[in-house]
Amino acid sequence: MAGLAVFGAGSAWAAFSGSVAMLITARAAMGIGGALLIPSTLSIISDMYRDPRERQRAISLWAGTTGFAVALGPIVGGLLLAHFWWGSVFLVNVPIAVAGLIAAALLVPDSRNVGASFPDILGALLSTAGIALILWAIIEGPSDGWSSATVIWPGVAGIVVLGLFADWQRVSSHPMLNLGYFRNRAFGAAIPAAATVNFGLFGALFVMTQLLQFSLGYDPLQAGVRILPAAAAVVVLAPLSAVGVRFLGPRLTMGAGLALIAVGLWDAGTLTAGSGYAALVPAMILIGAGAGLALPTASGSVLGSVPRANAGVASATNTTALQVGGALGVAVIGSLLSTRYQDTMGAALAGQHVPAAVLGAVESGVGGALNVAAQLPGASGQLLAHAARTAFSSGMDLGMTVAAGVALAGFLIALIGLPRRSGRS
Repeated sequence: MAGLAVFGAGSAWAAFSGSVAMLITARAAMGIGGALLIPSTLSIISDMYRDPRERQRAISLWAGTTGFAVALGPIVGGLLLAHFWWGSVFLVNVPIAVAGLIAAALLVPDSRNVGASFPDILGALLSTAGIALILWAIIEGPSDGWSSATVIWPGVAGIVVLGLFADWQRVSSHPMLNLGYFRNRAFGAAIPAAATVNFGLFGALFVMTQLLQFSLGYDPLQAGVRILPAAAAVVVLAPLSAVGVRFLGPRLTMGAGLALIAVGLWDAGTLTAGSGYAALVPAMILIGAGAGLALPTASGSVLGSVPRANAGVASATNTTALQVGGALGVAVIGSLLSTRYQDTMGAALAGQHVPAAVLGAVESGVGGALNVAAQLPGASGQLLAHAARTAFSSGMDLGMTVAAGVALAGFLIALIGLPRRSGRS
């Protein structure tokens, strides 16, 4: 309930922000609310459903609801932006948060771990700083250069800080993350495998949205609607994952999901500058279907591998893995795409005596290049637009291929580490 309250208040703050700094701060508050809220939902499911089969079905429905929200968000946001001011996309969250608070107060039973220790503030700060530094290095790589000090030093510092975090967790009397959980094969395999799922899913959606808007020319609302096949596949397959776990076990169900994601990512990487929307649909369906199978299976394996009293910690660890995986997916795939795009466009424009300001706009991204192309006469604009779309397609190929490799790594982790059958306790 605290998470809902903070998220709702942060949304109202964001809606009426008067500056960029205030908006960023409000968005951070929304993130804090989400961090309190999302792990609690899985913990509540674990507490309410003691039987493993019932718990897995509940988690599957939870994941399907998440997929529905992913589909609904861009569409509702696009409709609101088309008819109201920009703050409406945040303000719409307030009545939803209020309704959630009322429903939680009336319907959700109270539960707590009486043996819980004081929060590990230092561990939270170290883990957040380490992840943030690494993400900063990855994101800044294409613009500053991968060998620049502004990229290398934050990356190295992030690794060092995460090492300090691991050391602190080993010696702390009240660790944020009990590293002993990773000695359980199901827990130790499900966490990294889940991260690879969101790596591919979030990274693919990030790139596909740009493809739909810039290369294929759809507006934000039209692009949101055309992402529906991926979200629909998550909604349909997530409830069926419980059936897969029951008859095939978590190992094969998780493996099948990651295999579908890998194939979908590879298929997306084969698209060319001339490919239309229809060529993208099979990849979206495969990625969404794979996520629908894999995400509930991973969450069920994590919650089923720890004592019920520690479900909150397990749920928070699972959520953190998913969020970090998604953030890394967007950062890594986006950086690979940007680097390949800039290299390709730089080579195409070499020796053309393009003004520095125009070159900067063209190399900033496919959107900037298309804006410049629209201002050029006749064949010149058409040639620049084609070169930009070709460079974007080349970058997408590289990013999707790497993401497919990450999904295959998750596939191997699942096959090696997850049990054939789900636990009974």
